Amino acid sequence: MSTAHGPLSHIKVLDLSRILAAPWAGQVLADMGAEVIKVERPGAGDDTRSWGPPFLKDAHGQDTREAGYYLAVNRGKRSITVSLEKPEGQQIIRELALQADVVLENYKVGTLARYGLDEASLRKLNPRLVYCSVTGFGQTGPRRDQPAYDFLIQAMGGLMSVTGERDGLPGAGPQKVGVPIVDLMTGMYTAVAVLGALAQRERTGQGEFIDVAMLDVQVASLANQAMNYLVSGKVPRRNGNAHPNIQPQDVYSCADGDVILVVGNDGQYAKLCEALGRPELATDARYATNAQRVRHIAELSATLRDLFGAWPRERLIAALDAAGVPCGPINSVADVFEDPQVQARGMLRRVPHPSGVEVPQVASPLRFGGQAPVDRDPPPLLGQHSEDILSSLGYGAADIRALREKGVI
Repeated sequence: MSTAHGPLSHIKVLDLSRILAAPWAGQVLADMGAEVIKVERPGAGDDTRSWGPPFLKDAHGQDTREAGYYLAVNRGKRSITVSLEKPEGQQIIRELALQADVVLENYKVGTLARYGLDEASLRKLNPRLVYCSVTGFGQTGPRRDQPAYDFLIQAMGGLMSVTGERDGLPGAGPQKVGVPIVDLMTGMYTAVAVLGALAQRERTGQGEFIDVAMLDVQVASLANQAMNYLVSGKVPRRNGNAHPNIQPQDVYSCADGDVILVVGNDGQYAKLCEALGRPELATDARYATNAQRVRHIAELSATLRDLFGAWPRERLIAALDAAGVPCGPINSVADVFEDPQVQARGMLRRVPHPSGVEVPQVASPLRFGGQAPVDRDPPPLLGQHSEDILSSLGYGAADIRALREKGVI
């Protein structure tokens, strides 16, 4: 298998999760070479399989059952269908857990305990197991039993309060981020926690229980906005595209399109002024330091907008690139995959899919030893590897047939 390469090629992950946050962690681990067995409901599978359109089209141009949402989160995994409600299914999970290094799950608090598949039960069988539970609100607290989705947590965790146009301007109002950023950040924190627990196991020989909550992750990810509030007592507000602490950073309109300007320090600001033909703006007392620019950004921004408006976009980008001032276009998703830098890094890959077509995949950004990422197996069909996995556990053909007849797999 393609998963036989990478720093985690010795690690086996039992992935009992679905939707996005925990499966994203599983995909990150698979991208690093871990063998990830994805356990899905017989007949239905992961909810995201049906979260379309769009769906992958087969060789005849017909929609498959694989939604783009599912395809984004599950490469490099093997799929087995198991009914956790049935005793035979619970036994299969126990047998898989005996061979696993990591369990990922995102069921509601207490659900897996009813089936004897909770952390205490599985780690009694396999003390070296790293068992990671990913939920909306964590294993403790007044909301521990409640479900959660990314949109809700973006709102509750403060992200939407600082995202969107400022009040009094067209389009003002709170906005969610255009990708499920809390799910993705939760997946990344989960993967990091798993790696930490595996490193600890190397010293102690014992596994670990990890409790990851989406709300905790979002609160942690408020980063500078949280600290701005905690040190000043002033509640951060929506500021459009303008940075709250570093200026000038915003969207500016050229004669034929918009650009992003990201000035990160006083030296870059001086280079900006020189490139725009207004070097005196760099020594103006109102703008000479970042702190002064933040205080007087309304006046400075008005001047910059007048200057930018006289430039063709590509010529301005070229001039600022030459000056070492970060500036660039606002690319559409289609533009991203046409960008020469993105292409040079091989971020778009195509791998053969069991439906008879190639499925596009956004490559892992992780590179080890300076090598391009290894192509992983495509996201699996529902139950694609059930027989192989059960056979490896010692189940014979007759046993597997019986499990199918009982609706266990």
